[in-house]
Amino acid sequence: MMFQRNKMRAFTDKSMKSLFLIGGIGTILILLLICFFLFTEAADFLKTQSLLGFLTGSEWKPGSSQSLFGLLPLLFGSIIVTFGAIVISVPIGILSAIYIAELAGKKTAEILKAVVELLAGIPSVVLGFFGLVLFVPYIQRMFDLTTGQTALTGSIILAIMALPTIVSVSEDAISSVPSPLKQGSYALGSNHWQTIYKVIVPAAFSGISAAIILGIGRAIGETMAVMMVTGNMAIIPWSNPIFSSVRTITATIALEMGEVAKGTEHYYALFAVGVVLFIITFGVNLIADAIKRKHRLEA
Repeated sequence: MMFQRNKMRAFTDKSMKSLFLIGGIGTILILLLICFFLFTEAADFLKTQSLLGFLTGSEWKPGSSQSLFGLLPLLFGSIIVTFGAIVISVPIGILSAIYIAELAGKKTAEILKAVVELLAGIPSVVLGFFGLVLFVPYIQRMFDLTTGQTALTGSIILAIMALPTIVSVSEDAISSVPSPLKQGSYALGSNHWQTIYKVIVPAAFSGISAAIILGIGRAIGETMAVMMVTGNMAIIPWSNPIFSSVRTITATIALEMGEVAKGTEHYYALFAVGVVLFIITFGVNLIADAIKRKHRLEA
């Protein structure tokens, strides 16, 4: 009886290992197929267009008599909107994480964590509609603009979307700071606030940095909400970038891919734009993973 039970347990363990191995290999294969398809389609664009001209071009006019495929307006829009979102969300997110981990009572912390998780679960299209109805007219009236669909509006919406990631990861990093560090600070005469900003935050800095980078990745990859509130103007507004309409890389792909004819130069240009977005997000994830690994080793 015991022999049969051990044999069944060994068979179950072996089966589960094989199942997990198949799942892992399948995930890698899917990623490789996506990369192959994306880069293959983008390569056809480079047969007719210069890579340098694509990366440094300042005009995106695919529907004109002489089509222009310059990446800079789209890259500029993504950068300005993402930068604004991080400026807004990082201070709020880190302060919220500190409050949840160190200052709030147990019951209050549980409620706030639930609220953060609920915020993370709101669909992006709902937040985009919320921004379109509330923030767009408010910003238009407040700053006396011709339209409220600006980079600032997109930054506010993206900040709301990035907050759950920043708060959750930062709170985990702060909570994982070893207790002896805190006790040692108290033993040296520091109060709670001094311990937070001189001991706890520096000790959790790697985790907080990873939270910020993951928040950046969340903001860069967002499509629907940004498309609804930024105005989608493929220009570089050097004079007043925050209060001007812009277009992001993700919004460009979403807006134009459904209408473009397959096999045209415009079609392949959108894949080239997708490759740029893929490289950016992949780089952001690698940086975040490296910081998290460093934080884990330090812990």
